[in-house]
Amino acid sequence: MYYASFGILAVILHIIINNKILRKRIDRTTEASYYRYKQFLISILVFYIADILWGFFDDAKNQMLLYADTWLFFAVMALSVLLWTRFVIAYLGKSGILSKAFGTAGWVIFGFVILLLIINFFNPVIFNVTEEAEYIPGFGRYIILVVQFLLFILISVYSLFVSTKSTGTDRIHYGAICVSGGVMAILIVLQTFNPFAPFYTIGCLVANCIVHVFIEEDQKKELFKMTAEARREKEHYSQISYSLAKDYEAIYYINIETGKYMVVSASEAYKSANVPLDGDDFYKESLENVSRLAHPDDRSFAESMCHRETIEENLKDRKSFTYKYRIMTEGEVRYFQFDAMLSDDEKHIVVCFKDIQDIITAETERIKKQKTQITFSRIAESLASNYDVIYYIDVETDEYSGYTARDIYGGIKVEDSGKDFFTEAAKNVELIIHPKDRERVRDSLSKDTLIERLEEKKQFSIEYRQMLLDGTVHNLRFTARKSSDERHLIICVENIDDEVEKEKEHEKELNTVKELARRDELTGTRNKTAFAELEESVQENIDKGMDCLPFAIVVCDLNNLKKINDTMGHNAGDEYIKESAKLLCDEFKHSPVYRIGGDEFAVFLRGQDFTKRKDLVDDLHKKVIENLNKHEGPVIAVGMADFDPGKDLSVDEIFERADHLMYENKQELKSRS
Repeated sequence: MYYASFGILAVILHIIINNKILRKRIDRTTEASYYRYKQFLISILVFYIADILWGFFDDAKNQMLLYADTWLFFAVMALSVLLWTRFVIAYLGKSGILSKAFGTAGWVIFGFVILLLIINFFNPVIFNVTEEAEYIPGFGRYIILVVQFLLFILISVYSLFVSTKSTGTDRIHYGAICVSGGVMAILIVLQTFNPFAPFYTIGCLVANCIVHVFIEEDQKKELFKMTAEARREKEHYSQISYSLAKDYEAIYYINIETGKYMVVSASEAYKSANVPLDGDDFYKESLENVSRLAHPDDRSFAESMCHRETIEENLKDRKSFTYKYRIMTEGEVRYFQFDAMLSDDEKHIVVCFKDIQDIITAETERIKKQKTQITFSRIAESLASNYDVIYYIDVETDEYSGYTARDIYGGIKVEDSGKDFFTEAAKNVELIIHPKDRERVRDSLSKDTLIERLEEKKQFSIEYRQMLLDGTVHNLRFTARKSSDERHLIICVENIDDEVEKEKEHEKELNTVKELARRDELTGTRNKTAFAELEESVQENIDKGMDCLPFAIVVCDLNNLKKINDTMGHNAGDEYIKESAKLLCDEFKHSPVYRIGGDEFAVFLRGQDFTKRKDLVDDLHKKVIENLNKHEGPVIAVGMADFDPGKDLSVDEIFERADHLMYENKQELKSRS
C-alpha cells in the first residue's frame, strides 16, 4: 500500500493540474503542441494507474496479475517516452536534423522496449515474477533505463545550449524542456539503483508540473493575444466598412429569408434620391425604387433582379455575381453597377452598387483608341507570348539576340545573345534534337538554306522532336521569316506538344459520337458532361475506400466576359472564351480542362501537373496579372484545392474549397482593375 500511495497521489495531482487540457477538445492541425501534450498526459495517466496496480498486486502476491501489470508498466513507459519526444518537437516548433533525430530516437526506444517485452515472454530479459510473486529485475530493465537517461539528458543539454542563444518565448520554452528533461534524467538514475521505489513516477509528476506552468502561461498569452486581435479586427472591420461606403453609392446588408435590410451610404447623390436606409422588405422596396428611378429601357431587366428567386439562382454554385443598368439621377442618365455577394453564414447577401458612368466612358474611349493605335511593340509582345523562343539574327554578321519566354531546354543553356547564331545552333542540334530529326534540322538551320527558302516564300516552318537531358521528348516547330529591312532573320520556336497530343486525341474522339458529346463545341475542351462523369468516377472510388491517386481541382472564372459581350458583341465574347481556354490548356499541359459553364472552367490536376501544381497556378496568376496590367488577354480568377484522403468524403467538398479560393482571387483581381 505504501508503494501504491505515491501513484494514487500522482493521479490526483495529475488530474487536478491538467484537468482543462484533458477535457478540452483539441484540433491536431491548429494546436499541434497542445494535441501532442494531451497525448503525453493520457499516457502518463495510464502509467500512474499501472504503477498503482503494481503496488496492490505486489502486496497481494498474485503472480499472474503482477506479471501482466509489470509488462503493461514497461510498455506504457516506452509509449510515454515516445509521446514526450513528439510533444517536445511540436512544443519547440523547430524542424531540422536534431528534431528528426529526437523523434526517431523516441520511435526506436518504443520499438526496442516492445521487442524486449515480447522476448520476455520466452526469456525473462527485463523482469521475472516467481511463483511466490516475487519481482526480479533483469538486465534488460537497466538497458531500457540507461537508454531513456541518455535521451532525456541529450534533450536537456541541447535545450540548455539553444536557450542561451534564444530570446523571448523561445528561451522560456527551451528552458522548460531543459529543466523537465534534467529532472527525468536524475530520477531515472535513482530508479535504476532502486527498482522498488517509485522514483520514475515522481520524476514524471515533477516534470509534468514544470512543463504545465509554461503551457498554462502560453495559453494565457494566447488568450490575451486573441482578445487584442479581436479588438483590432473589429476596428479593421469598421475602417473597411467606412472605406467601402465611400467607394460605393450604397451597401445593402439583406436577410435572404425575411428581406429585412440595412444600408450604409456616404453618397450625397444617393441620399438625395430619398431611398430608405433600412427596411423590412428589400425585394418589395427595391421594385418600387426601380420603377421610380431605372431608365425606361432597362426597367424590365432591373425589376427582374429585385426578386429573391433571381438573386438565389444567380448565387447558386458561386459566391457572387455582377449586373448593371442605367438609373435616372437628378435628371441625368448614368450607368450603375451592382455587386451581389453571399455572406459567410449563407443567410445574408451584400449588395454594393456604385456609379460607373465615368468608368464606362473612359473604357469606351480606351477601346476606341486601342483599335486605332496598335503599336509595333504591342505586336512584338504578343508574338513573344505565343512562342517559347524568338531569335533576331543579323544576316551579314551572324550576330543574334534572343528572347526566351519559357525554359524548354531542360537545363541545357541557350544564350540570349551571341556572335555566331548558325555555329551555336549546329552545336545545340547535336545536344537537344532527337537523333532521327538531327540531319533534317541541321540542314534547315544552315544560313544558305534559310536564305534560299525565304527567297521562294515569305516564311517556312519545320516540325521536329527535342530530347531533354532526362530523356523526355517534346514536339517543336520553328518558323523562319525575313524582317522588313531584309537584313535580319526572325526565327520563332514553339512547343507543339499540345497540338500533337490534341490531334491524336481528336482522332480518337471522332471515332465515337459519345466522345464528341464530351467536348465543348466552342473551345474544344471537355464539357460539363465530361466533368460530371469524372466527378462520378472519382466519387465512386472515394465511396469504396479505394486508394485514389493524388489529385487537385482548379476552378476558374473569366472576368469581364459580360462586359465584352455587352460592349463588343458575342463574337468577341466567344473569342475571349476560346483565348482563355487556350491559356488554361497551355498552362496545364498534362491535365484535362473542362468548360463547366458559360464563363467557368475546371481543371483536374494529376501526375506531373499535380506535382508542380503550385508553380503552375503561380505562373498562371502571373500571366493573368500581366494581362490585367496590359489590358490585353484573358483575366481569369483561379482557385485550387487538393484532395485530402483523411478529410474529404466527396468531390463536392474539394470543388467548394477551390471555388471559395477562386472567389477570393476574383475579388483581388477586381481590386486591381
